[in-house]
Amino acid sequence: MSFKPAEWPRKLRSQEWYGGTSRDSIYHRGWLKNQGYPHDLFDGRPVIGILNTWSDLTPCNGHLRELAEKVKAGVWEAGGFPLEVPVFSASENTYRPTAMMYRNLAALAVEETMRAQPIDGAVLLVGCDKTTPSLMMGAASTDIPSIVVTGGPMLNGWFRGERVGAGTHLWKFSEAVKAGEMTQEDFVEAEAAVTRSSGTCNTMGTASTMASMAEALGMALSGNAAIPAVDARRRVMAQISGRRIVQMVKDDLKPSDVMTRQAFENAIRTNGAIGGSTNAVIHLMAIAGRAGVDLTLDDWDRLGRDVPTIVNLQPSGKYLMEEFFYAGGLPVVLKRLGEGGQLHKDALTVSGATIWDEVAEVVNWNEDVIRPVDRALTAQGGIAVLRGNLAPDGAVVKPSAASPELMQHRGRAVVFEDIDDYKAKIADDALDIDETCIMVLKMCGPRGYPGMSEVGNMGLPPKVLRKGITDMVRISDARMSGTAYGTVVLHTSPEAARGGPLAIVQDGDMIEIDVAARRIHLDVPDDEIARRLAAWTCPEAPPESGYARMFYDHVEGADTGADFDFLKGCRGAAVPKDSH
Repeated sequence: MSFKPAEWPRKLRSQEWYGGTSRDSIYHRGWLKNQGYPHDLFDGRPVIGILNTWSDLTPCNGHLRELAEKVKAGVWEAGGFPLEVPVFSASENTYRPTAMMYRNLAALAVEETMRAQPIDGAVLLVGCDKTTPSLMMGAASTDIPSIVVTGGPMLNGWFRGERVGAGTHLWKFSEAVKAGEMTQEDFVEAEAAVTRSSGTCNTMGTASTMASMAEALGMALSGNAAIPAVDARRRVMAQISGRRIVQMVKDDLKPSDVMTRQAFENAIRTNGAIGGSTNAVIHLMAIAGRAGVDLTLDDWDRLGRDVPTIVNLQPSGKYLMEEFFYAGGLPVVLKRLGEGGQLHKDALTVSGATIWDEVAEVVNWNEDVIRPVDRALTAQGGIAVLRGNLAPDGAVVKPSAASPELMQHRGRAVVFEDIDDYKAKIADDALDIDETCIMVLKMCGPRGYPGMSEVGNMGLPPKVLRKGITDMVRISDARMSGTAYGTVVLHTSPEAARGGPLAIVQDGDMIEIDVAARRIHLDVPDDEIARRLAAWTCPEAPPESGYARMFYDHVEGADTGADFDFLKGCRGAAVPKDSH
């Protein structure tokens, strides 16, 4: 089948490279032909870049090479020309100091990969949690037609008759070992049971949350988020997404047409309904910044406050992603939001239909997994944004994963100046701490760690765990894994490394949190706070060179998405000048 340029409503971007008979066109075509492509593939059919985050060192994405073949099949079927392109892949479980430090580098690399090469449309093949936002950030920056295909969650974990979730039970079992309730040998045995198949975390961690955010934003086909990685229907989703991107190019359906203000509001409410990760706050803020949508922490609090958490999944609830898929997945959640007047029903999706058209007829097959509103896990889910003199620019907490009795609490601060100070002190029974105290961790924000690691859910002191206590209030400028749980106040802004008030908290200071009132308060006189801040100096020098220095100099605060200050807004996909 031959596709002529006249069949398309405009000249395709790839034709700037491959069209015509000039020396430059022959140069570009000729080199690609050494892979055995016939001449008529360059006759004006759309070139689809399959941006693949596969890596042996990104285990969540280890099966994406197989999935890419299904995407290619779909592109070929629809008359496109698929070309697989490896892109930067940062894994949370291997990258140090943290994959979050490299999210912006990945987004920058993806953006330039899309802009510099002959791509008319892109399939964003993602999985591990940073790969999803980074590729969406890059796509928003170039505004080339793009569709998200996620790798899907792994199968349920089972250990000695108990349903165990990746990440969530890592924290749980680790605390049990410290409390003397589990042996180290049992912990090692559980390791193989927790992550037993290809795929991302099987809890509603950040990877599944961001897959859900992509679907709620309209950037993935309906039903994409929850299909298990090893289920044949995941491969079908990849193939039909390959077909769909070709039509999106013909229709010139771009990220800016899909990722509108309404779409982001839908995603925020969806995050509340699913009990999604606090990391979604940072990632959606960064994507919105690239898309030119003015999104703030106040939007998160306002839009999510009255959304009940209805998805009964770990870490907030009982089940795992496999059961979520069998129950109907995210379309059921979106339908319930729409029925409750909490969904912009006319928001456009990459399918070309509205989000409501996609979900209006779906059925909930398990009302214990996706609950009715009157049996919600938490009546007011979402992400609560706390403000006060300890967090002038805001801090976040996830009510569905917190202990109700600690949502209003006043306690004595036990301060850890950085993560090394925490590690040195936490297991010492001489540490002056009990369950009424508030643990405070500094220097773990975007600039301070650097990169803002997932250490905010500090493990409790063994001497407290041995008393049967499983939760305490913890406050930091860090993140926590989406698989984690507890009354954990995160993303405190401005961070300590920027001289925010968190930097001057001392042992013995009294701190109050009141989640219902959205308040976080350091009970120290204003003049004393001012005196401490005036005397404060950053304890660490900035990195001398390399990407770490670039990150330190240009990363913004968690309250605005921790993106680089020079990457805000869409810069488009103008064809680069040919140098040949």
